[in-house]
Amino acid sequence: MGSALENYVNQVRTLSAAGNYRELADELPESLSLLVRNWSILDNVLETLDMQQHTLGVLYVLLGKLHSVASANPEPAQIIQLMRDFVQRSNADQLRFAVCPCELQQVVYLVYLSNLPHFIHLVYETCHLFTDYLVQKNLSILGIKVLSRAIEQIRQMDTQLTPIHADLCQLSLKAKHFDVVLPFLDADITDISTVAAECKNQQQQQPQHTLDANNDAKYFLLYYYYGGMIYTAVKNYERALYFFEVCITTPAMAMSHIMLEAYKKFLMVSLIVEGKIAYIPKNAQVIGRFMKPLANHYHDLVNVYDNSSSEELRILILKYSEAFTRDNNMGLAKQVATSLYKRNIQRLTKTFLTLSLSDVASRVQLPSAAEAERYILNMIKSGEIFASINQKDGMVLFKDDPEQYNLPDMFLNVQTNITQVLDLVKQINKMEEEIILNPMYVKKALGSQEDDLASQHPKTYSG
Repeated sequence: MGSALENYVNQVRTLSAAGNYRELADELPESLSLLVRNWSILDNVLETLDMQQHTLGVLYVLLGKLHSVASANPEPAQIIQLMRDFVQRSNADQLRFAVCPCELQQVVYLVYLSNLPHFIHLVYETCHLFTDYLVQKNLSILGIKVLSRAIEQIRQMDTQLTPIHADLCQLSLKAKHFDVVLPFLDADITDISTVAAECKNQQQQQPQHTLDANNDAKYFLLYYYYGGMIYTAVKNYERALYFFEVCITTPAMAMSHIMLEAYKKFLMVSLIVEGKIAYIPKNAQVIGRFMKPLANHYHDLVNVYDNSSSEELRILILKYSEAFTRDNNMGLAKQVATSLYKRNIQRLTKTFLTLSLSDVASRVQLPSAAEAERYILNMIKSGEIFASINQKDGMVLFKDDPEQYNLPDMFLNVQTNITQVLDLVKQINKMEEEIILNPMYVKKALGSQEDDLASQHPKTYSG
């Protein structure tokens, strides 16, 4: 081990033993380039450090390894095991100091668009690099439990969103394995962990405008975009619609590619859930200004769907199949077609008491009576309609909803929903109070008032 690396180890040991984690966190960023250059002997460094006692030092070694994977080409099993050990054995108290300005780093893989200071949370950065590595190696499934443990360790409450959530969603999508990620997605978010917040917690002097805000926004959007895709995959379309809605209505001055792709899926899932475009808040100006012109095929789909003609919809999907396939939305387009068949069958229940299976097939443009029977049986099973089929004469008897909504379980469900709504109201009031007391908000609000007063009382000049 070279003298420079020996100095690194001694520095980590000395400051960690003294509990000077803030000083150590300030000193270590300058060592990252050293660690990357010496990637071939980083295992020797790890042997001299204890995962629990020297968490910050090990974190930088792990970062050095992940930054150098392209040139080092390590065994994937080694990287995965190291990351797993770090997540399981690291010291949470030390990780709270793992925020640093990128301007101190000599080696980073990010491309900066300006010379503004850029702060990162090193645990978030490590998880992002780890995710990229696993996706590249087609080993996404091996990182799911590692990142779920990382989230549980770093978040302050079950309803807090971290940038690592987006990484977990990405790995779950790539692996098509959703059991682990769904409980995270099911939690209604009430707090967001950002790099800016971590800097504030550590009382670091972060400039008001830094690039980390863009990074935070990116992973926020990716979480809701990937989350919507996961809910779509498991056919929880109502929840998917909500996730895509959050993604496309997030306040923004310009459109991102993530928001555009979410908008396309939002339109399709809207048709599946509501049979029309779901309500979009009027303040989401980015949609009308930028997204609609770039999603013409999808608006054509909405217009044809509104005609209730399954045959016209089938022809249009075939016409735009190349575009839908390119956007990875062909499977969703087929689900839209299926939903129109179902919606047309539901319309029949409001008009007829009985119909033959062949009549049902003819009226909703299904190819055969057998196909109509398959649809009806599936809809009965899922509770979308209430009906019975007489197998002897092939007649369908449509029925009313038997639910009287007077059972104890229904009452308990209503009570639970009321409690959840009251909790949300409390949370909204708390957040509103925090915003009102925020100095930046107060300054901006007062500035707007001054502008209004100036416009109402223009200055006059006499010659």
